This record gives sequence, structure tokens and C-alpha cells, in this order.
Amino acid sequence: MNAPTAPNAGSGGAQKRDTRPLADCLLRPQSVAIVGASANLKKNNGRPQRYLAKHGYPGQVYLINPAYETLFDRPCFPRLTAVGRPIDHAYVMVPGQAMEAVIEDCIEAGVRCASVFTGGYAESGPEGAALQRRLAAKARDGGLRLLGPNSLGVVNTRLPMTLSANAVLERESLPAGRFGLVSQSGSLIGALVSRGQARGIGFSTLVSVGNESDLSVGEVAAMLVADPETDVITLFLETLRDRSALEAMAAQAHAAGKPVMAYVLGRSELGRSLAQSHTGALAGQATAMDAFLRDMGILRVSLFESLIETPPLLAGRQLPEGRRVAVVTTTGGGGALVADHLGERGLSVVRPPAELQQALAGHGLDIGDSRIVDLTMAGTREETVDACLGTLVDSPEVDAVVMVVGSSSEFYPELAVKPLAKWARAAKPVVSFLFPNAERSLALLAEAGIAAFRTPEACADALDAYLRWTPPRPRPVAPLPPAARRALDHPSGADTLDEQEALALFSALGIPTVSCRVMDQDGPVPEDIPYPVVVKILSPDIAHKSDLGGVAVGVPDAAALREAARRIHQAAAAAQPEARLNGILVQPMVRGLAEVIVGFHVDPLVGPVVMVGVGGVLAEVYQDVAVRLAPVDREEALSMLREVKGLAPLFGARGHPRGDVDALARSVAALSGLAADDGAAVLEAEINPMIVMREGQETEGRGAVAVDGWVRLARGDKSDG
Repeated sequence: MNAPTAPNAGSGGAQKRDTRPLADCLLRPQSVAIVGASANLKKNNGRPQRYLAKHGYPGQVYLINPAYETLFDRPCFPRLTAVGRPIDHAYVMVPGQAMEAVIEDCIEAGVRCASVFTGGYAESGPEGAALQRRLAAKARDGGLRLLGPNSLGVVNTRLPMTLSANAVLERESLPAGRFGLVSQSGSLIGALVSRGQARGIGFSTLVSVGNESDLSVGEVAAMLVADPETDVITLFLETLRDRSALEAMAAQAHAAGKPVMAYVLGRSELGRSLAQSHTGALAGQATAMDAFLRDMGILRVSLFESLIETPPLLAGRQLPEGRRVAVVTTTGGGGALVADHLGERGLSVVRPPAELQQALAGHGLDIGDSRIVDLTMAGTREETVDACLGTLVDSPEVDAVVMVVGSSSEFYPELAVKPLAKWARAAKPVVSFLFPNAERSLALLAEAGIAAFRTPEACADALDAYLRWTPPRPRPVAPLPPAARRALDHPSGADTLDEQEALALFSALGIPTVSCRVMDQDGPVPEDIPYPVVVKILSPDIAHKSDLGGVAVGVPDAAALREAARRIHQAAAAAQPEARLNGILVQPMVRGLAEVIVGFHVDPLVGPVVMVGVGGVLAEVYQDVAVRLAPVDREEALSMLREVKGLAPLFGARGHPRGDVDALARSVAALSGLAADDGAAVLEAEINPMIVMREGQETEGRGAVAVDGWVRLARGDKSDG
């Protein structure tokens, strides 16, 4: 590390801003400044200068603190403008009250980007969020890019450059690798470096984005996509702050052939208030994030260990063709464990093809047709392993191979482990699960580039993520049909539609709907109604009518209808006295094979999503749904229907009559069209239930009919802003 002499500290004056690419200044800076450098090297703001020297940063380092003229025999400048030389990247570690002055100093000195270690901003509440917005605006107006606040900095192992206070840098060395990490958690960087080093797995560049006041996960990850020294990009997400930047990065990664994988913290629904419909609950944050990542072509892993062990599986890989896995083992128990976890995740463990049985017969092995290819200890010879793996990789019936190695991996890695090394660049992934704790074998496989797993759970998680990998899905949006726009023109200004209005909107979208008549609770009964009928309270304020006695089914005649109307109105008025009651809705009974819920929801993180699942009053109990970003076309809607276990009978499962799934798919696609190109006019829309008819036995020419609906309009939203 060079120690420049101090220029005239009183010279001051604005400096010319560096014109190098932002990615170079942020990730590969030629010069860095530590603002708030400390004389105590054990303090957080004393660590970066020590780490930079310890790990051999080759660039210029400037120490900034007006309290010192020198620090450890190095010049210390009172301000950035006093340096008088170009500064690519400043690491700001000053108290919050000094932050705005430092940002102004960065701008005046021509600093290209600054990582802000200081906390106490958006994570601390509304006042901190306002301070953060002001800080980011000041930087943006001055042409300075910010990483953070709450950023633990940037580590580039290949330069090397360790502009960070992360204590993991106390290590004597950092293994350089080709896997990049962008994390919303700073401490995670230390955990992955530590655990990765124990497995012989290194990272190229690791970035802590903190609060993302300016530079976001997507924008930083795009820099790694363009980095020739990074093969796989890994994301650790706690939330989603800049959806469009992440979407743009995913498209760039796909075009560049670089896999992107993510671990998202939080599978439960925390901190969200849900609207009245089921859709908000069923298409909740975790499920919506799953749909977002899938549609972006980003692989999602569910285990922390997978963050470390999965990248070698993905490096240089193309999209898979199917979800078929061959399990080869030298230990029956280990193979069974892996196969069990693969099956639990819905992957197909394939039986050995005839070619494999013939190939292994030539080596004296009779493997039969068990789904697990057990080579036994007799099959740990290199030529046997080669014959087995070569046949499986060449088989059109196999998409990936797992080699499970027993005790020999700990004591005799040359037997069944060493032969695996040559398969690192096979046309299909060959991965390994080592049954014992075999450190030498893990290191051998890591060096060769073979993904090796310490647990069967992580092995199955990684393969599941890889074999679900799809390219980014285009989602062309279009304007709402004029009839739908008219249906949304609600003169009362209310934020919800009643059921009659909701069904009119669905009809305008091209969704078949049941016919409706409206009567007063004590008014005359229409004479031309075909009995039996369904009778409901009509109110924009009551989403779950059956919960409060607001529905009567199978009403046989006019007298029963008059009594049902009176009873329903009284029940609704008693249960929700403040609700607007617009009358009694009367519909003919519609019967079919199944009840389905179809919903549209504007998620605050990922935007418009469409959902389909098992319908009826127990929709939230079953939680059996498929979710996609909206809009979807008919083919994608059919794919969604196949994912819902409870809808399998509609496809003729187990001898059930087949339903009109094509008509249902068209309605799902039509509802998803509420994601209009000029912005969402509707925040939530739900059909529950939609009645699906038997294929070829449509009612009034309709194979699926919406019989109940609820809509919340965007103009009534008070929460998301």
C-alpha cells in the first residue's frame, strides 16, 4: 500500500470528477479514502486501513479525520478536498450529525462513489428515513453515488481490495473465487467468506448494499454480470426495494449466460396488513417473491448452506431440460437419504436406463432396476465410476446426476471421489453428497469445480433450484379494454365495487359471468327468475358474505326468496351496521365439477400478480395456489393450473371427468390483464368461486363461470404510496 506525501492541506477547491466507469470506482478502485479514520485500529473505523494493508491493496489510501495530522506515520487530511488527488471510492464512517457535511465534501472533491457505514437512517423509523432521503438527494444532485447507509463495504478478493469493517478480514488470507455476492445483510459477507473458505470455495467480489438509498441490489449485481472474473451472482435479500433494476439485471445475466441465485430471508408473512380478499393472504409476500424470482429467471434456494454449496453447480451451466435426477451411490443409506429429499421436492429419481445396466454388467455389477444405482464398495474403481457417469450424462432420460460416496470419501478419496473431478465440465451437472465428514474430499472436489454437499437437504435444495431454472418470462402488457375502463368509472368515488359491479368488470374483461338480478330486501320478487336461485347481500363493504349469514343457496321459489332476502338483510345490518347495503342480489344456481379461486393483487414489493387455487369458503385453509407476475397468457395460466394439487381432478386424474381447463385458463389470463400498461386501476380483484364445467358440457356455451366477485380500486389505496 502506497503512502503518498500530503499536498498543501490548505489548497482546497473542487476537484475534477473521475470519468472511470462507476463499476471500476466501486468495485476496483485505484484510490480509496477512509473518512473518519481512527487512531485505534481495534475500533470499527480503524479496521479498514488495517485490512487494506493486511491483504495487500495495491492502490492509494487516504485517511481523513480533522483530529489528526498523521496516523501511524501516514498523513491524515482534515477533509477530502485537502487531498488534492482523484479519489475513486470513499468509505464514510462518521457520526450521523457530520454526514451531510461529509457528503458535500465528497461532491466538492469529485469523489465518484461513497460507501456509508453509518447507521440510524431508514432502519430506525420515519425520522431516519427522511434523513436518508435528504442525504441521497444531496448526493444525487452532486453526481455522487452512494452505497448504504448501513453498508459494511466492499471486498474484492481478486484485486485485492478490502474496504470494509467486517471482522472476517482478520483472517490471514482470503481465497479468491469466481462467485459474486450482493447482500442486504453486511454480516452475511463474513459468514459466507468464513464458511466458504472451510470448503475451499472463494468469492470474487462481495458487496454490502445496506439500506439501498441510491445504489440497489440490481444495479450492483449488474456490475458483477459485466465482470469477467465473476461466473455466478448470488443475492441475499431481506426485501425488494428496486424491482425494475433487479429485473433489468436478470435480463442482462440471461443474455450473458451467467446464472443468478438468491436466498430470501423470511418464509412467513411478517409486517403486512392484508386486504379483505383471500388473494392478499394467498398471494402473500413470500409466495409473490417466489413468483417474481421465477419470472426473472433467478434461481431461489431455501437453505443457508445452499448459498455456499450451490454456485459450483451453476457455473457455466445452461438451462435444464427437465427435472430428472439419477442417484448413484456406494452406500445404500446415503443414496436413500438423497433420493428421499429429491422426491419430497417433486424431482423424479429415474431408474437406470438399459444402457447403464449393460455398461455396468461389463464391470461385474448387476444393478437391477432400482431407482438408486448402488455400485457398492466393489464399484468404487475409477473405470466403474467413469462407465456409470458417462452413460448417465449421455442419457436423454437424465438431467442431472448425484454421486453419493460413503466412508471411502473420508479415508480413500482416490477411490470414488477423485474420479469425479473429471466430470466438472460435463454436459449435465454431476454433483456429490459425501456421507461422512470428509474434509480432504470436499477440498478436492471444490478445487475441481464439482459441487459437493455436506447434507442431503442442501443437495436436494440446490438441484431443485437448478432444475426449476427457467429463462426470464416476457410479460407484454396492454391497455384495459374500453368496456373495462367504463366498468371502473365509479361515480360515487368509492374504493370498492359491489358484487354486481365486480362481475360487470369481469365480463368486460372477457370472463364469463353468471346473470344477476337486484331487488330490495322488502321489494317485489322478479317474476322471470328460474329457480332454484342463490340469494346474497349486495354491498361493496362485505367481502366474506357467507361468514355473516349473507348468503342463501338453493332457494326454491318466490316465497322462500322473499324470506331469504329479509333474513340476509337483517343479518348483514346487524353484523356490519356501517356497511353500505345496495340491495339483494339474485343469481341462478350454477353447478359444475369444481370451485376455483382466481385473484389479482398488486403486491407492494413485486407489483401485479395473478393467483389461482382451490376455491370456496376454505380457500385460505387449503393454501393450495399457484402465483405468477401479471399478466400471463393462456399457456402460462395452464401451467399454473397444473401446479395446484387440488385441481388435478380437472385434468382427469384418477379417472375423474376432465373439466374445461382451457376455459378456466382463458379466464385466468383475462383477469391478469388488469396489470395494464398505464398503471394499475385495480389493487385487488377476486373471483371466488369460479365454477368449472365438465369438458364438452358447457353451461350456456361457457366452460367456466364467475359467480362471485370483489374488487378494490387503486384510487382508494391509502397504504403503499
